[in-house]
Amino acid sequence: MERIKHFFWLCAGANRSILRNCTSEGSKYAGIGATIFFTGIFATIAAGYALFTVFDNYLIAAAAGFLWGLMIFNLDRFIVSSIRKNGNTKQEWISAIPRLLMAILISIVIAKPLELKIFEKEVEAEVALMIQEDLGNKENAVKQRFVDTRNRLQTEIATLKNEIFDKTAKRDALRKIAQMEADGTGGSKKRNAGPIYRIKKADADQIEVELQELMSRNNIQIAEKELRLKALNTKQSQAVDEIRKSELTGLASRIEALDRLTGKSEGIWIAHWFIMLLFLAVETAPVLVKLISQRGPYDYVLKREEYGFEAAYYEDLAKMNSIIKKRSSKLTDEEISYVQNRLQLSLEKT
Repeated sequence: MERIKHFFWLCAGANRSILRNCTSEGSKYAGIGATIFFTGIFATIAAGYALFTVFDNYLIAAAAGFLWGLMIFNLDRFIVSSIRKNGNTKQEWISAIPRLLMAILISIVIAKPLELKIFEKEVEAEVALMIQEDLGNKENAVKQRFVDTRNRLQTEIATLKNEIFDKTAKRDALRKIAQMEADGTGGSKKRNAGPIYRIKKADADQIEVELQELMSRNNIQIAEKELRLKALNTKQSQAVDEIRKSELTGLASRIEALDRLTGKSEGIWIAHWFIMLLFLAVETAPVLVKLISQRGPYDYVLKREEYGFEAAYYEDLAKMNSIIKKRSSKLTDEEISYVQNRLQLSLEKT
């Protein structure tokens, strides 16, 4: 247990040598460190899942997810360890505002991929619906590109066929008139194949010749236009197939699907906010614990050590000024100016 506690102290960014002498503070910093550690674990899982949906490769997703989790862990550790308890509550909260905003941003980034995993089945169903809607819209757009040409070809084919049909009907009508003249059921009502019949038969034969010429001419054009129509349909099918290959399966489409689900379902909307608030609480907990807790022995000892370094710095600076003053009476104006410039540069660097 001691090793685990010391590990969590390390995660909290605390000075372990000081904490060993401040036994009452050990549990507090162990809890803070555990929260930071598990936040890093959650960040690793979230980033790994999100990157797997992008790269579709377990190795890349695991490696990148681990690096992301390590970065979040280090950032959380820095945010918490940089907060100092100085007894001025107002100043502490003001200085913690940027850290809280950073913690909120991190929690949102971590929570979104985990939400996608939690609602994976619902998101997959919504993505499938989005794919169908998107395909329908794109297919309609593709078909619209070809509709004018198709309608024109179909109209031209229908016109050519109607010309043959009309000519055929006219021939059949003339043949029927000639036949009725021959059998006495029409025309002159005389049953014979006389001059009137031959005239009517000649008219029917003339139309037959015209019909054959028309069919020969129009059938060639119809066959040509039908080939063009078939090629047009093939080209449209190929365009539609290309569209179907580019389905919406990326991370952005899943986030959009989750957003649509939160708008459709009140239950998912409530769950979405519960998860978001949970991660907000987890991510901001170390900072808030550090802010609302009273100053403890650890803070006093840490302040004393830091103040010791600060005091030593100003003591060395005072000694340097004293030496310079003693030597200034023996230095030329040029040497005094050089020393003062060096001192000024030293102060600016520190």
